[in-house]
Amino acid sequence: MSNSPVDHRRGVLVGMKALLLTEYRQLSIEDVEKPSFSDDDILVRVEACGICGSDVHGYDGSSGRRIPPLVMGHEAAGVVDAVGKNVSQFQPGDRVTFDSTVYCGECQFCQRDQVNLCDNRMVLGVSCDDFRRYGAFAEFVAVPQRIAYQLPPEIPFEHAALIEAVSVAVHAVGRVPDIAGSTVLVVGSGMIGLLVVQALRAAGCRRILAVDQDNDRLELAKNFGADEVYCVTDESPVEWVRSVTAGQGVDAAWEVVGATPTVTAAIESVRKGGAVTLVGNLAPQVEVPLQAIVTRELTLYGSCASNGEYPECIRLMSSGAINVAPLISATAPLEEGPAWFERLYSREPGLMKVVLKP
Repeated sequence: MSNSPVDHRRGVLVGMKALLLTEYRQLSIEDVEKPSFSDDDILVRVEACGICGSDVHGYDGSSGRRIPPLVMGHEAAGVVDAVGKNVSQFQPGDRVTFDSTVYCGECQFCQRDQVNLCDNRMVLGVSCDDFRRYGAFAEFVAVPQRIAYQLPPEIPFEHAALIEAVSVAVHAVGRVPDIAGSTVLVVGSGMIGLLVVQALRAAGCRRILAVDQDNDRLELAKNFGADEVYCVTDESPVEWVRSVTAGQGVDAAWEVVGATPTVTAAIESVRKGGAVTLVGNLAPQVEVPLQAIVTRELTLYGSCASNGEYPECIRLMSSGAINVAPLISATAPLEEGPAWFERLYSREPGLMKVVLKP
């Protein structure tokens, strides 16, 4: 097997099956070339890969970041199949997971330990104007050893495929300092929102409120540690938040949707001097209540991907502090990927996370 250097911006260098996005809304199982890997890479035999919401948005071209032909997939785990000659941390047979962000390790942001802001950042399974990098909806994927992590035996591969999503939540919670003992709000109880609820509980928050438009998701939020929940219909949840906090509002809020009404609700639900962390990224632009931010001296945090939280996420999952099992709606062989993408794209009720197994 060759381990000659490869330019991942051009894709992969035959030898494996992959779920290939051949054109928008067209996925098929294809025979493609097994990835070559550089001296600093590991070649991973993929055991599980989750379908991310961003993959579903990319499926129809709406995100502009999944230009066909492309092997998508960045939420994955597997077994090391081979290693480059400079690899010292892993050996064939190791169980691993890996970050979705491929950072350069050399730019000013990497040197500041802000790898999620890397100037040369690439994301597995993404193809855009700047780069193309094949992902993990395939039998094998090559990744740099610096983004890979040893996986303990108590975490099944199907659960490990969600560590990337867990890391997004843990990073978002970590953006706000000193939240232990706080009263907090999570706006949006989808996949990431439910993980944020768990991460807030693990961080020691005293009281967690959650809002969403789906009662089933709110039931999950309660099971995961939310103390009180509110189902939004046509009304804003702000009055409810005020009523259950003696008119003061929460100490901090996490917005996990990314639309003007939910961002506004999060901002208007925090107390004076409070903080709002923006995690959702649904709309490229939103309106915000500027006067409320300025006159109440609020702090707004953006939160992008993760920044080295994988070891902490693995610890939290191993200890049971974060439980991803209830979030997995189905596991299926890779060959069923096209059908599952369509079901997710059609917003089939009750579907949360689908994990494909090559």
